[in-house]
Amino acid sequence: MRELSSIVLASVSPRRYELLSSLGLTVRVHPSEVDEGDRPGYAPRELAAFHAASKARAVASREESGLIVAADTVVDLDGASLGKPRDAAEAARMLAALSGRGHIVHTAYVALDVPAGGRVEGTVSTEVWFAPLAADAIDRYIATGEPFDKAGAYGIQGRGAALVERIDGDFYTVMGFPLGDFVRRLGELDYRLPDARA
Repeated sequence: MRELSSIVLASVSPRRYELLSSLGLTVRVHPSEVDEGDRPGYAPRELAAFHAASKARAVASREESGLIVAADTVVDLDGASLGKPRDAAEAARMLAALSGRGHIVHTAYVALDVPAGGRVEGTVSTEVWFAPLAADAIDRYIATGEPFDKAGAYGIQGRGAALVERIDGDFYTVMGFPLGDFVRRLGELDYRLPDARA
């Protein structure tokens, strides 16, 4: 089995960069420039998988070697997909809709081994419950700027943690990349993580 030392990340997400770097990997960022908009006819879980696969294919067409990793996160509220808000008004609408309720966060990922032609993919879903949010609390959170690059207009790892009452599932899926599932699947590509070094 080969030791995996570096990957190509088909994303500009600082959270995914941080999470994958925490595994001891050197992460090279290569944005996919894929449109992450909603697509009629796709359920939220399917949409996340579609976007992740599209990003991986786009970057693979420009890379000659390496393991390409792409991911996408979609918030699922009663079967409706919530992506990244376009402006403060849309962020406020999303957060008000999530207030005091449960929703599901789907994060899909695809890993393409360009030289060997191998591929693994997965989608992990986690249920999240929000505390009831007053209008002024929503306004204050939007004023931090945090909601604008995040599906569902919140990030669980930042100030948005105060919005969350509880979760049932994988925290890292909500943060943007299901690390555990990814690591467990690496063996299918004949890879293992680098050995820990003092």
